[in-house]
Amino acid sequence: MAPPLDLIAFGLTTLDIAVHRVTALPDGEEGQLVDTIALSPAGTAGGTALVARQLGLASAIASAVGDDPQGQLVRALFDKAGVDTTLLATDPAHPTSTTVLPIKANGDRPNWHMIGASLFAPAGPDLIAALDRTAALHWGAVGFPGTAGQGAQVLQAAQARAVYTTCDLIAPGPDALRELEALLPHVDLFMPSLAEVAALLGTRDPVEGAQAFMVRGARGCLIKLGAQGALLVRPDAQIHMPALPITPVDTTSCGDSLCAGFHAARLRGLGDEAALRFAVATAAQVALGVGTLGLLESYEATLELAR
Repeated sequence: MAPPLDLIAFGLTTLDIAVHRVTALPDGEEGQLVDTIALSPAGTAGGTALVARQLGLASAIASAVGDDPQGQLVRALFDKAGVDTTLLATDPAHPTSTTVLPIKANGDRPNWHMIGASLFAPAGPDLIAALDRTAALHWGAVGFPGTAGQGAQVLQAAQARAVYTTCDLIAPGPDALRELEALLPHVDLFMPSLAEVAALLGTRDPVEGAQAFMVRGARGCLIKLGAQGALLVRPDAQIHMPALPITPVDTTSCGDSLCAGFHAARLRGLGDEAALRFAVATAAQVALGVGTLGLLESYEATLELAR
């Protein structure tokens, strides 16, 4: 039988190619020496699964890569890290989702992104069957054509099995709010950024945004506030956790790492405040280095930093 899992992350999985530090884009065919070029799996699902594994969780990635060198590399990097790739499909019809990120000295990170296979990842019987062996499901596929109309059923199936469900999104499109209205009644914790709250609801008030999502069915909201940390809103409580005072190097995967950090802390029995503090500490360690894991070492090291 397949081993039990702590977390399945479903949705966007990319190969990130991070280049640091980029002072300016060279003209013509000129070149430029940089300090670091890092390749790593990333995305709302890929980054969350990788960070969760680094924090000691038995994590699985449920997504798709292309039948190309990038896909082979993503699979190999997950396998090396110990992430379960049983639910990582190979899609010969699409390339692997890939992002190139030239990271500037101040942390700005414009990007070039190639849409690929993970947007068409299947959410079929294998995923439903895997819900019987996991404690949590992180849904990061809002707006994906491959799962159109299926997300609510998967999340409902997860909650019927007492699986803790979370949801994140990236670059919400015009139909994202309508899709979320179907998803949120089956979501224990919705995890958008403040920028995504503003894009979806037209407000930059995180409490107002969280309450609007809870009216739509979410049992709680964890709002990612960037340099201001994170805010956890429950129907009967609000907890704000400031960001750690660091000088960030690469903030590309901070949001995904915060999600993974909260899962790691919660699954080890920490309460909301301690879990939120741990999540913020996780994001800080990721931001101190280049790539999805940054300088993240382990659950124990992160717990010590949080304390």
